[in-house]
Order: sequence, then structure tokens, then C-alpha cells
Amino acid sequence: MADSQTNNSTVTILHNAVIVTVDADARVFRNGAVVIEHDSITAVGQSSDILHRFSAQAHHVVDLNGQIVLPGFINTHVHTSQQLARGIADDVDLMTWLHDRIWPYESNMTEEDSYISTLLCGIELIHSGVTCFAEAGGQHVSGMARAVELLGMRACLAESIMDSGDGLPTTWAARSTDDCMKSQKELYNMHHNSADGRIRVWLGIRQIMNATDGLLLATRDIAKELKTGIHMHVAEIAYENKFVTDTRKVDHGTVTHLEQIKFLQNNLLAAHTVWVNDSEIDCLSKAEVKVSHCPAAAMRMLGFAPIREMISAGICVSLGTDGAPSNNRMSLVDEMYLASLINKGREVYMNGTTDPTALPSETVLKMATINGAKSVLWDNEIGSLEVGKKADLVVINPSTWTMIPLHDSISSLVYSMRTENIVSVMCNGKWIMQDKKILNVDEGHVLSMAKQASAEIVRKAGIKIPNRMNFL
Repeated sequence: MADSQTNNSTVTILHNAVIVTVDADARVFRNGAVVIEHDSITAVGQSSDILHRFSAQAHHVVDLNGQIVLPGFINTHVHTSQQLARGIADDVDLMTWLHDRIWPYESNMTEEDSYISTLLCGIELIHSGVTCFAEAGGQHVSGMARAVELLGMRACLAESIMDSGDGLPTTWAARSTDDCMKSQKELYNMHHNSADGRIRVWLGIRQIMNATDGLLLATRDIAKELKTGIHMHVAEIAYENKFVTDTRKVDHGTVTHLEQIKFLQNNLLAAHTVWVNDSEIDCLSKAEVKVSHCPAAAMRMLGFAPIREMISAGICVSLGTDGAPSNNRMSLVDEMYLASLINKGREVYMNGTTDPTALPSETVLKMATINGAKSVLWDNEIGSLEVGKKADLVVINPSTWTMIPLHDSISSLVYSMRTENIVSVMCNGKWIMQDKKILNVDEGHVLSMAKQASAEIVRKAGIKIPNRMNFL
């Protein structure tokens, strides 16, 4: 790989690679090349043509020796500030997970803790090929933003917003709807379009059980005014729908109520969206709501989301990992694999017969790239390798025991690829990982800080981790 970063005047050619563009024509160049100038892609095509046209003006010409180049993966649902909580809430139900583990943990975090947690999470995301993520909501967005800027990633950041509900930590319970909106507008003014345009600030709603209708409608209106997105957990568990039918007096659940109050909009990213019926799927489709499917977290605590039905209805479905306490692995590579297998298995559960064609590999690859870009409202600049888009890309080495033989390169990216196949990652025209080495932070130092910070948070929060075996 090239040793130098691209800059304002640098032209870099990556050639002799399988270029999977994920563009509208699904073009794959068997021996292709990409030209990068500053932060953008200026040409994509056959290696011979690209080298002939651009070699004379290139500062760096990198021979990738048959490796695969993909658009950077986009993780559309992750809690970066929960990374230090990995392992504190395994094998518990969602309400115990929230009230007894995660909320005490989050409420005892400082901005510095959030910074360290986001650094740690970002390192894992980069190693799995992620160049952009949508933060589902934490308490210290400024700490997150500082980490994202340093890592060199792209992100849509949101604060975790709640103005009602049982079991909230004291400091959270004291927040009014006005406080919540004021805080988010301040964060937007402070961080939106910062870090060379790599950071955008969205509005967040933690979940409907912790949101008044006043908060929901104010969020909808301010998001429209600011021309930004809304990130919200939607229809996660069956109890949520029961809560909504009891308190909002609707005939089904969260999506039905959100449709009735006209909250559903095309700038809403609905995370999980497991417990929805056909009518609600239709509502989501008509409103052009985007859905983040988190297969590992869903199987752990939530259930089978009707992903095939959503895609058939025209809903843009992307992939997320969720946070470390509900997944443990922040690898979108793993999520691609799980998404296809789980949704094939769901066909047996729903229809009593197998359907190996459900969620084929090319569909899953789109969910991790261009659908992710659409979900975070950034598809005009990222999500595919096309002229004029930002140079966010991943270099994959398939010549390992995990992927050889490579009879079908596209299916192998979903069914065979592992995180260790990802060797280099570029975001906004700059390498943020080369030859498996994170470039902008010292991984060892981050790991050391993370160990210390995580232990202190657990101590302050009074969280007790059960002994599962006889430790001597």
C-alpha cells in the first residue's frame, strides 16, 4: 500500500483489483482501478484504461495484486459510548438490561469516558471495514465527536433523549421536553458538518416508552427545520407494543401510533423494527422510513424482524451492529453473514419450509453499503464507488484460508469473508487503516485507557457481574 496520505494536490490510483462499485448498474470490474483526488473519486474503470489516462498525473500508483475494493461499510445503528460496557449485560432480558445495567452505566459516564469508548468502538469498526456509522444516542456527544474527528471516520451523531418513563436515573428524569430540544440544538450548532464535513448531528429518541408525544412532535419539527435526520429505536420488543396500546390507545403498537401523529417521515431511521404487522410495514414504506436491521442483537433479545417483507414493500433496509452490551461484536462483516442466514431460517419459522433464496448475498452487500448511505441520508456522497462521490473504500485480501477458492466473489464477501480479510480502509480520501494498522490512534494506548475507564464506571454504577462458574 502507499505510505503517504492523499492531500489537496495528490492523485492516487488503486489498480489491478476487483472493483465492486455497488452502483445502480451493479458494475464489477474484474481488473479495475479507482482514481482518487483529494477526498473524492475522479475515475473508475478498467485498469488498462485508467493507467493510460491518469498515470502521468498520479503521485501514487498502488498495485493491489487482485485484491477486492468495496465501498466503505456503513453501520446504521451503533452505540459507541456503550463500548466500555461490553460483557456487563449478557444473558438478561431487555428491561433488566436497561434498568439494572445500561442506564446505571451510561448515567455514570463522563465526557472523557465517552471519548475513550468511542475510540475503542471506532477501532473495531474500522477493522471491520466501516467508514461511516449512525450513533443511536449517548450522553456525551462532544466526546464522541472528538473521537470521530481523530479516528478519521464519518458519523451521524445523536444524543440519547428521554423526557419520561419509569426507572430513569435521577439526572435524566429531571429533564423536560424543552431541555431535551435545547440540548440537541446546541449540539447541532456545535458539531454539525465539523471534521471536514465528516460529522453530522442528528436528533435522537431513545424509545417511545421514554418519550412524550410532545417530544416526538418537537423532534419531528426541529429535524425538518435543521434538515437533519432522526434516529429512534422502534418496535423492539412485544412489551413495547403493549405499552403503546395501553397508554396511547391504538390498536397495535409503536408504528401505528407514530403514523397517527404524523411522526413517520423520510428522515427517520428506525432501529430494529421487529414487532410490526403488515399494515405497519405499509405505513413505513409510504413514509419512506429507513430501517436498520441488527441481526445479532435481534436474535439475542428482540426476535425475528420481517426483513423480507419490508424489502418487498420497498423499504430501504440497512445493517447495524447495535452496541457492545447487546451484541459484543462490532463487526458489520459478521452482521452481513448473520443477516442472510437468519432471514433464510426465518422462512422455516414463518412458512414451515426453507427458502435458501431469501436475502441473497448481493442484497445483503447493498444493505451494508448503498442502503446504509441512503439510511443516513448521505447517498449523494457515499455508499458506492462512483465518480464524484467521496473516497470511502475498503481493500479486502481474499487470498486466505477463509475465502479461497473464490468461485463466486460476491457471495464470498457475505458468506466467507471475515474481519481479518480487511487489510486497508480509506475515508474521505485518507487512509485510516493500512495493512491492518490503525493510523490515527495508538491502539495499545486506547486499550489501556479503556480497561481503566470501564472498571471505574462499573464501580461507580454499582453494577455486579454474576459469577457464572466457580472462580478460584
